[in-house]
Amino acid sequence: MRKTTVIRAFTAGLALAAAGLGGAAHAAPGGGGCQLDGSATFTPNGPGTADTFGYGFSGTLSNCQSSVSSPAAGTIGAGQVVSESVPLTVTNPDGTTTTTQGTARYQEPLATGTGSIPGASCVAGATSGTAVTSWSDGTTDVISYTTQSVAAGVQLQGTVVPSVTLQLVPGSQSIAGSSAPSAYTVSTSNTAIPAGDGAVGLLTFQVADPTQCTTATGVTTAGISGLVGIGSTS
Repeated sequence: MRKTTVIRAFTAGLALAAAGLGGAAHAAPGGGGCQLDGSATFTPNGPGTADTFGYGFSGTLSNCQSSVSSPAAGTIGAGQVVSESVPLTVTNPDGTTTTTQGTARYQEPLATGTGSIPGASCVAGATSGTAVTSWSDGTTDVISYTTQSVAAGVQLQGTVVPSVTLQLVPGSQSIAGSSAPSAYTVSTSNTAIPAGDGAVGLLTFQVADPTQCTTATGVTTAGISGLVGIGSTS
């Protein structure tokens, strides 16, 4: 396999799709590439609105090919609400407390962006965020990224980081009236793609209603797809 620029995958800006040479994902030294298919939701609206915007995205990673021992599939997302197993504390009628394992929901940080207002804003924006990749073998990669829109594509750069902190969604505990930790930390655990590895990508941003890109209404949702990769260049 020839040396290529590493494409480390995660969805950025609107999603991420790592660029492969010759239209295919070639595994880079210590890394590889996957097919990304997903969607982004903007809060309250995306490109086309004034000032800044927020967004979340989710997608699947499939057909992964790698030069290291790593999973062939997974999911990726940012700004999602996820359910986690955590200790829940219940206050008893006599004032004592009991702690038991349960679940609560936690909010991943929304990604943020800016764009031209209005007019061609879908192709002239920049975003940043933190994505969580959950691999099929149960391991995780946390990726801090930035994106820049260029014509119909989105260029992405990023780095695998040690962790990201999620905030509790109030009232989401599985035991009514219990209390849960106010924050939950998701850590990078994939030893084949550890913290410090980098990511670059090129993805396609598909807006169902292109007129949203040129009005103050702004984009509400968009599809994302492409090739993504993650790994080390050495």
